[in-house]
Amino acid sequence: MRTRPPRPAFAVDALVTALVQAAVTIPFIVPREPSVPPATWAAYGMTTLSVLPLLFRSRAPVAVLLAIAAAGWAYLPLHGPGQPLPYAPLVAVFTIAAQGGPRQRRLTVWVLLPLACAAPALHTNEAREYLFTAFVFGMAYVLGVLHRTRQAYTAAVEERAAELERSRQAEAERAAERERARIAREMHDILSHAVSLMMVQAEAGPLVVHSDPERAVRAFDAIAETGRDAMVQLRRMLGVLKDEPGGGRGPQPTLDGLEALVAEVRRAGLPVTLAVTGEPRPLAADAQVTVYRVVQEALTNVLKHADATTVAVCLAWTPQRLAVAVENDGARSRTSRPGSGQGLIGIRERAVAHGGTASAGPGPGGRGFRVAVELPLMISSPAEVGR
Repeated sequence: MRTRPPRPAFAVDALVTALVQAAVTIPFIVPREPSVPPATWAAYGMTTLSVLPLLFRSRAPVAVLLAIAAAGWAYLPLHGPGQPLPYAPLVAVFTIAAQGGPRQRRLTVWVLLPLACAAPALHTNEAREYLFTAFVFGMAYVLGVLHRTRQAYTAAVEERAAELERSRQAEAERAAERERARIAREMHDILSHAVSLMMVQAEAGPLVVHSDPERAVRAFDAIAETGRDAMVQLRRMLGVLKDEPGGGRGPQPTLDGLEALVAEVRRAGLPVTLAVTGEPRPLAADAQVTVYRVVQEALTNVLKHADATTVAVCLAWTPQRLAVAVENDGARSRTSRPGSGQGLIGIRERAVAHGGTASAGPGPGGRGFRVAVELPLMISSPAEVGR
């Protein structure tokens, strides 16, 4: 069952029909030679009947062409004025080539067009009329094919553009998701580390406020300093979320900041050592942030969950990799609260993002806890490329 064409298509068909009707009317209104029989209303009416089917050319193009041909055959006995061109049949052929299905186009090429080209046999039966008829109908069909090809190309380009836009949106969403995950890890590391240090200092301060007032003052100063540092870093992260000018462009942690980080934890009462072996090599800024955050998260976990007497942070450089290890000798504190595990998950995500690996588990001999991360180093010199 055929569906009714959309209104814009019907409007176009009506306009085309009106234009063709105007064209076929011209021979009826121009003066004729006295030797030629006068035009009759019957001939004009039959001419109009051969044009009206074009109103339905988008709905049933083959049926329209057959109706036009039938009206043309009925027009012959009326001996009306001739037309310079077979306007209505040409429009119908163009429509079949441009909008018709494969079967309709094959029927037109192998049956209807040959019949149209044979029509001059009923008129002059001259070779030039055969050639002219074949040319105009052939050109109408070719133009229809070109129109259909252009429409298909335009549709393919639009679909490609829509697909690219969908891909761009999907990539933007993935990038936003990665950025949200990165910010979440950063905020977790900042808050967890700062709150853990403040809790340790806050618990130690009241115990020595009478016996060692200076130590209590240092503890409270450390709480204030840790809080201020956490606020500065949080403001920077919130600047990223709010897309403020300059937001997120502040200095990021680097390997040079590890000594200050270790000293900060050491002031909280946790004995921490930092050892570096091998020859340090250039490391990308984002990889340095990863190393810093891994050490920070590992030390925070020790403060929160372990009753350790010693903690060792070790950076081991090799020509191909940087190995980072944080070990402690303590057992899990009975007063510590179980964590969510997000810290260790964040460590693994950071390592994987740089093509590295991460592991966490009991330390040597099953005592304490050990967090280890290995990051590959990029080749940075021609001499290393040739190795």
